[in-house]
Amino acid sequence: MGQKVRPTSLRLGITEDWSSHWFADKKTFGQYLVEDQKIRTYTKHHYYYAGIPKIEIRRTRGQVHVTVHCARPGLVIGRRGVEVERLKGGLEELTGGSVEVAVEEVTEPQLDAQLVGEEVAQQIERRTSFRRAIRRAAEMTMSAGAVGVKIQLSGRLGGSEMARREKVLLGSFPLQTLRAKISYGFTEAKTKSGNIGVKVWVNRGLLPPGTKWGDLKEDGSGPNA
Repeated sequence: MGQKVRPTSLRLGITEDWSSHWFADKKTFGQYLVEDQKIRTYTKHHYYYAGIPKIEIRRTRGQVHVTVHCARPGLVIGRRGVEVERLKGGLEELTGGSVEVAVEEVTEPQLDAQLVGEEVAQQIERRTSFRRAIRRAAEMTMSAGAVGVKIQLSGRLGGSEMARREKVLLGSFPLQTLRAKISYGFTEAKTKSGNIGVKVWVNRGLLPPGTKWGDLKEDGSGPNA
């Protein structure tokens, strides 16, 4: 029976980079790991509607640098930077140390699998037809320039007694091609019947040989489909 892994973890160190950048010894490794998870949970919880697909964490001596990637940076920054200062204060209280917060805008939110999944989850929570929600999301993602998209729901869909799966697949998906830029996202929609899992895969094309996704973002170019 085939075993599946996340496209991101399969490509780490090849075309993808880690979300946490720091080194630690055995004594502090676990502490930093738990701290990173608390930082991400706190930020996502307080600024969920800002559309945050990724939070990067870097550590230097005595300081934590947090970069929040979001689709609506205005909600995180606030008027005259009030919200970002509030976030900084909350994270410093959480970690007990100095925290620097930077905010970066996601330029193509419709091609980010995590944001697509969260949008589908919100529609399901508003009792929109789940088939219509995933079909519309897939078509919008393809219209935004994706090479392929796959959305899968699992749970008691439509309030049915038995849990089942429903999926939509458009375009192509070379999951074993490591040069393929596959964006993956997962979230859950909370309904009266229980939680419904939402998984999204977005194929954004092939990267040039020997390059990483971060290299292309720095020079402003994109993948070659």
